[in-house]
Amino acid sequence: MQMEQVMVQNVNVPGYERFVDAHRYRSMRRALREVLPEEAPGLTQAEMLAAVAGRLPEALFSGAEQAGWWLKTVMADLEAKGLLEREPTRPVRWHRAAAF
Repeated sequence: MQMEQVMVQNVNVPGYERFVDAHRYRSMRRALREVLPEEAPGLTQAEMLAAVAGRLPEALFSGAEQAGWWLKTVMADLEAKGLLEREPTRPVRWHRAAAF
């Protein structure tokens, strides 16, 4: 049986496209939508990882390292698609765009 996949982009690498597991992608995207605020100041990457931790199915995400990779992958894809907005702060913070 073939695994369902979704194509992701990367805001940091123009033209980058890669197929990843659709179930993990959608689970992380849903969790991010639940925790990210709609306005600045938003959340740092570490704050996002902590916030989504309890919202992810353990069957799909075994451990913080794996969840961290998926978080960064989905963040880069959503930002490339204009659904996340990056704040010009240090540390960097993100919030949802109106379309998300």
